[in-house]
Amino acid sequence: MTIRVLIADDQVMIRDGLAALLSSDPEIEVVGQAGNGREAVDLARELAPDVVVMDIRMPEMDGLAATAELAGDPDKNDADAPKVLVLTTFDLDEYVYEALGAGASGFLLKDAPAADLVQGVRVVASGDALLAPSITRRLISDFARRRRHERPSPAATAALTPRERDVLRLIARGMSNAEIAAELVLAEQTVKTHVGHVLTKLGLRDRTQAVVFAYENGVVGD
Repeated sequence: MTIRVLIADDQVMIRDGLAALLSSDPEIEVVGQAGNGREAVDLARELAPDVVVMDIRMPEMDGLAATAELAGDPDKNDADAPKVLVLTTFDLDEYVYEALGAGASGFLLKDAPAADLVQGVRVVASGDALLAPSITRRLISDFARRRRHERPSPAATAALTPRERDVLRLIARGMSNAEIAAELVLAEQTVKTHVGHVLTKLGLRDRTQAVVFAYENGVVGD
């Protein structure tokens, strides 16, 4: 299945370079380019991409506002809304925390190897795993601590079965379905079912939100 991608960056050369790179993969189709956040939101609604590769610093509307608007688009349900892969310049950029809060499904450094971008688009499109080098997990953990003002009630995960809580804890550690299956001695399809139940019961859009939820609600230790 072809992954439809929209690229949003205010620099034409970067957009063209990203488009050429992603288009070299036969399973990725670049359906459009936007020069600012407002244009990205409008084109996303018109072209219905699977993934928006979003720069943060753009004129008119920045990538954070655009991400938040796409994630909260009343005209689309969670399944139809595009996943947003945010590009950032610095690995400790404060904007990364805000991007996750705005609904981004992952982020990637602009100086990452080309293969990482292609793989990142695939991962975000599938929703199968968080785009999680070690620094991503550290950033998400720190992001969650910053937002935690008080210890949440255990009621936050009351809807989950003990096994689903186990799965959530392992998702928060950045483990794939195959790794979770090996850890819990389950079939991978069973793990996929548990992941689906976790997301549905907690009202979460994807695994990225599940990781943030887990840290915010004390499902995993700091």
